[in-house]
Amino acid sequence: MVSGGMACVKYLLFVFNLIFAITGVVLISFGGVILATYHDYSNFVDNWLFAAPVLMIIVGVIVFLVSFFGCCGAVKENHCMIITFSVLLLLIFALELGAGISGYIMRGKVGTMLESRMNGTMHQYNEDEKVKNSWNIMQHDLDCCGINGPADWSKAGFRDNTLPISCCQNVPMKNTTDKNSRGTCDMNSISVRDKGCVNKLRSFIEDKAVVLGGVGVGIALVQLIGVIFACCLARSIRREYETVETTAH
Repeated sequence: MVSGGMACVKYLLFVFNLIFAITGVVLISFGGVILATYHDYSNFVDNWLFAAPVLMIIVGVIVFLVSFFGCCGAVKENHCMIITFSVLLLLIFALELGAGISGYIMRGKVGTMLESRMNGTMHQYNEDEKVKNSWNIMQHDLDCCGINGPADWSKAGFRDNTLPISCCQNVPMKNTTDKNSRGTCDMNSISVRDKGCVNKLRSFIEDKAVVLGGVGVGIALVQLIGVIFACCLARSIRREYETVETTAH
């Protein structure tokens, strides 16, 4: 049995692991929400952008499972389980650090990626229903039109200053299968959205990346504290075993 100050460390480690299990659920929730948010814009982003929220979900599941080792090790004062817990925490920390560095490096490529994908999909607006829905959702939700502005749609086959219906505010979009019931939108409309989408979507993605990074860094710091507690408790348990063995001899 550990004694003195180490007994306090034991209970602190147990409480820490309960909190740690909760952070695992938080990681899974955050990753799931951001992944679902990115899904609406999947036609405008490369697959690597989904890696961060997917990784967060995976780490969240691992964190939740690893907390089991910490709780059991602290309660049973099992040296092996506590050491296993510490090693797994360090591995998770390294994984998060690597993901954070990769995300920071790739951040500079977001603008180029978005512009390239938008140019490609814009010409498919009237040919692919999924692409059309993605553009409509983006232009409506981000209050924007075109890549850099409404004039971009003239390059995609829209003539006589006409624009997709989602480029205008307050235009009915019900019964979209009936073209005569949707109203019209053109460059001269007072309700046309005059801002381009590329910068708005870039800011949207970067804001989500900041949230992911902030949550990751916060939990990484908690992990380091847990590693310190675990190492202190493991060392105390080790000394207790050595003391018992010495007394027995």
